[in-house]
Amino acid sequence: MAASERVTVALRTQEDVVSLRHRVREQAVVLRFSLLDQTKIVTAASELARNAVIYGGGGEAIIETSLNNGRDGLTLTVIDHGPGIPNVEDAMRAGFSTGGGLGLGLSGTRRLVDEFELRSEVGQGTSVRIVRWK
Repeated sequence: MAASERVTVALRTQEDVVSLRHRVREQAVVLRFSLLDQTKIVTAASELARNAVIYGGGGEAIIETSLNNGRDGLTLTVIDHGPGIPNVEDAMRAGFSTGGGLGLGLSGTRRLVDEFELRSEVGQGTSVRIVRWK
């Protein structure tokens, strides 16, 4: 993926989640992110993709590069058309889980990135946009 390209990855299966992880890491390497920043954006991408597959019934992820005041960034938008999140405030609280996990998902993802925007409508789905700046 060239620095100005936009790539869309379908998210239907766990294999798609793995594919997204690889694509995000590849782009982070192209942008010369440090190993730590690569790990953070790949971890965030993995968590959001898993949520889309498990809770949202699948969806898609859009990988883009960003440029802001001479800084390179990697933007990922994950969209599903599932049931949506009834209470976003609860979902963003550390320790909250509907799936019996540790509840580190969305709140943990937010801590791994520089920008985090979540939109969800019950019955319509969820969109999460994250950015990690170099």
